[in-house]
Amino acid sequence: MLRSLSKLSIIFPSSNKPCYLANAAQRFISSGTRRTTITRPTSRVKIGVRTWIPIRCVSNSPISSKNASEDPFQQGKLLTSTDDYYGGVIVELDQLMDSTTFVSILRASILHWKKLGKKGVWIKLPIHLVNLAEALVKEGFWYHHAEPNYLMLVNWIPESPNTIPANATHRVGISSFVLNEKREVLVVKENSGQFQGTGVWKFPTGVVDQGEDICVAAVREVKEETGVDSEFLEVLAFRQSHNSFFAKSDLFFLCMLRPLSSEIQIQNLELEGAQWMPLVEYTAQPIMQKSDVLKCINDICLAKIDGRYSGYTPVPTLSNFSDKQFYMYLNAGALKKSNS
Repeated sequence: MLRSLSKLSIIFPSSNKPCYLANAAQRFISSGTRRTTITRPTSRVKIGVRTWIPIRCVSNSPISSKNASEDPFQQGKLLTSTDDYYGGVIVELDQLMDSTTFVSILRASILHWKKLGKKGVWIKLPIHLVNLAEALVKEGFWYHHAEPNYLMLVNWIPESPNTIPANATHRVGISSFVLNEKREVLVVKENSGQFQGTGVWKFPTGVVDQGEDICVAAVREVKEETGVDSEFLEVLAFRQSHNSFFAKSDLFFLCMLRPLSSEIQIQNLELEGAQWMPLVEYTAQPIMQKSDVLKCINDICLAKIDGRYSGYTPVPTLSNFSDKQFYMYLNAGALKKSNS
């Protein structure tokens, strides 16, 4: 049998012709003097006493081997994806797997998407699969954005220019101008931030939460910081600035609210104090004359009180893209006059 080994080795290198290889192996086995068996699940031919030569199984019958069933290429495994509106795919991973297995499936999936003409690939990686982040980066993916419970990575398949949109570029904040019937304004003194230790009294401010409307955020911030209930009236103005928070831009909305209660209960975590202050005293603070933004805000508020300025009220609307109600902020009075 060992003398026949050299003859067989001439056949074995033709790995690109597995059927021919298997047939040759069968002829070699049937012609030998010692009984040799093929174990189909592992697809190996035993030659001699201790020598094992692996060959690829080419039987047309199903393979029940555990190893074969786990091979993504043999079984055609691909990552489950959904199409986006712009010719790309979105993958939301959840199943635990090792990096080696994942990379094999990922490469097969990218080849599949490339054949389909797909462009951008979005992979949402939950925090319990963070072990796959390095593998994705090594395969050409890059970070797009992160949330508390997942990391989003992206890749661009075609040779054309990359049109994947950047991560969210703006943060949205509000400032609440709350005026009572005595022409007193609700103001707070912060114990942290830019105004810490300056003695400056300012309007309650805050950041709009994800999925929260501007009008809702303004009311919430006033309640959280001062304990005062209020009703939203108008957006008086807004300001855009850049590089304000980790290189992000900022949209800051000046809102007017009507107080529904007067008792103050300050939030000690963020505030040093809160009070109802006469508007004249508020605008007379030295910082108001030094800051162009604060001076502009004061002018707008005074013009509104005197009836010389109109802001934008929230009007409920529906979109063609969702059945959820949104708000359009507009000058309702001017619009009504123009339509009458």
